[in-house]
Amino acid sequence: MKRNARKRRTPPAVKAIATVAVLALGGGLLAANFYASAHEPTNQAGTRTKAASNRIVAITCPDVRPRLGTVPPAIQGEIDRELAGLDRQTTAFNQRLAAAGEERAKDPQFIENSLIRLLQRSRTTVLQRIPVKITQAGGTAPGDLLDLARCTPVPAGQNDTRGQQDGDGGPKGGDAGGQAGIGPTAADFVDITKVRPNVRAKAANRRNASTGTFTTRCGVNANKLRNSDNVIVAPGVTNGAHHTHDYVGNQKIDAFSDNSNFLQGATSCRNRNDKSSYYWPVLRVQDGTQEADHDKLGGGKEGNIGRILTPKQVEIKYVGNRNGKVVPMPQFLRIITGDAKTTTNGLANANANWSCTGFEGRVQLTEQYPICPRGSNVVRTFAFQSCWDGKNADSANHRSHVAFTDRNGVCANGFKAIPQLTMRLVYKVAPPTIANGQVKNPYAVDGFPEQLHKPATDHDDFISITTGNLARKIAKCLNRGQRCA
Repeated sequence: MKRNARKRRTPPAVKAIATVAVLALGGGLLAANFYASAHEPTNQAGTRTKAASNRIVAITCPDVRPRLGTVPPAIQGEIDRELAGLDRQTTAFNQRLAAAGEERAKDPQFIENSLIRLLQRSRTTVLQRIPVKITQAGGTAPGDLLDLARCTPVPAGQNDTRGQQDGDGGPKGGDAGGQAGIGPTAADFVDITKVRPNVRAKAANRRNASTGTFTTRCGVNANKLRNSDNVIVAPGVTNGAHHTHDYVGNQKIDAFSDNSNFLQGATSCRNRNDKSSYYWPVLRVQDGTQEADHDKLGGGKEGNIGRILTPKQVEIKYVGNRNGKVVPMPQFLRIITGDAKTTTNGLANANANWSCTGFEGRVQLTEQYPICPRGSNVVRTFAFQSCWDGKNADSANHRSHVAFTDRNGVCANGFKAIPQLTMRLVYKVAPPTIANGQVKNPYAVDGFPEQLHKPATDHDDFISITTGNLARKIAKCLNRGQRCA
């Protein structure tokens, strides 16, 4: 039988519209190279094969927040909601990608034509609107943001066969974690007993150092106060985090909380003057368990699946500054440490450490989850920024009002040293097993679907809310070198 070599013809009008749209978004290279690769077989049209298309497990888009600069306070919440809308768009298209097995099987260009290009057009509308709003509010426009409209496909890791698809384009079955390629992968785990020691000795304290500690005991969230909001980065937006948080401390925290009602909340802390909110992404074991949120946004609908683990132990401690005295934290100070989008943004703001009990003084990991030996527990630790600009309780990017000290404890740029919040979360986790490049029953932090549940995306959030002059008492304890609780 003679093979039909005719190519399917794209109508000229459709082809022209698509080309103009992609080029207008700075997406010309994406359009040209999305399916072309030196490592993949191509057909006469220069497009990837169906198998190559099927290995795409997510769509990722640039983070807009770092480019905004100063946002007028009057519209900060409005801009936060616009950015949350961009996150919702990306999540929605990733959900469509996950459900598109049949369409992907029929059309190798489905991801490019029906998902990425449409997502970029949607992003363009928002990215054109944001600078106008900033200018109208009296701020300085951040410049052309349209290059941030361009989104890219994320292929499954080479060692992650869970990203492969079966013949009809759907995810392969099996028990390799149940994530259909969106992570974590076998490469995301390491046997901690095989990692060389990497913990550096701390610099010595200066003569005027504030050497005290203040411990606050707020429980382990045994009452399961959880939601997928993030009142810091997406105020007024339900499911603004797109993943589930554990909360301890303040019990009145959701997307619609604010400075006017934070103090009305009860607290899980033993010190009733500590109404601060301490929250972090939950840790799950992908063992097939269907949690209460398995069919909800923030949970299973966004790739956050499996059994949520309650920590065995949560240690919250404020420590001093090795260079000098600290000033009290201001009321309602907000700090985010780490970055939920390191898979997109890179590791510049990654700030979570993973280890195992018995190994913490020798090995700390950022880019891999530890596999702990028998009798040892998984540990997540965070050390927050401890320099403050002395003026603002928050900033447009939720980062620039605070900073880290240098190695000697010095705060730069006129910033003031404040008590450093440290957190240590301990979990009893059955070690995942790895065989033939697959990981069974992995554990992972919740995250955005396109971030692939990488350990470096771990992060921690904090809002300082105190009564009874507690903020001053904490600073005084540290400055006097005392051990307080």
